[in-house]
Amino acid sequence: MTEPSATNSNIVDESRLRVLERILREAQRIGALSNAPVTEIISHAKWFADAIPHTARTAVDLGSGAGVPGLIVALFCPLLSIQLVDRRVGRTDVLVRAVHALDLVDRVTVRCCEISDMTKDSTWAKHFDVAMSRGLGPPIQTLNFSRELVKPGGAIIISEPPPGIDSRWDQQQVRALGLEGPLRIGAVAMFHVKQFGSDDETTAS
Repeated sequence: MTEPSATNSNIVDESRLRVLERILREAQRIGALSNAPVTEIISHAKWFADAIPHTARTAVDLGSGAGVPGLIVALFCPLLSIQLVDRRVGRTDVLVRAVHALDLVDRVTVRCCEISDMTKDSTWAKHFDVAMSRGLGPPIQTLNFSRELVKPGGAIIISEPPPGIDSRWDQQQVRALGLEGPLRIGAVAMFHVKQFGSDDETTAS
């Protein structure tokens, strides 16, 4: 499995962090984000940045909502181009403004669509090095959508419950999707998308 890079979480300019904090607090005010302390939300999202392989250059944040983890990962992974995806036009309009406020327009884009439609679009299928999601839906469904969007050899990173809770991943289902993992990295789980021809790989619909 591709190992994550410990060098992704670069030091971020304090002024950008202040802008990010304002964006997240506004998302909390309108009910688009939990009321957890903003510093905790940022710290949690940094686990995604830490888990991203150092060779990755493209990523998709599925069900981006208020931009967590996508906006935070974009700040801490300056070599990564990210597409933020959400099906709600109100959320994507806010995300577009956030991307401009953080001066990320050169490498962060926003797309309003159903993820299931995106997986069927040849423009995006098997397009990204990494797919990440914080709370998209049922775990295996999230893996399936992510797998359809990630290149062979890429990675899928999903938020995990606190340590000590029994694993929610069925290894037989994970293998059937052509994935290896999960590798627990702090608050996230990382799965590796097998290369074509890898041992035990099967095709899942």
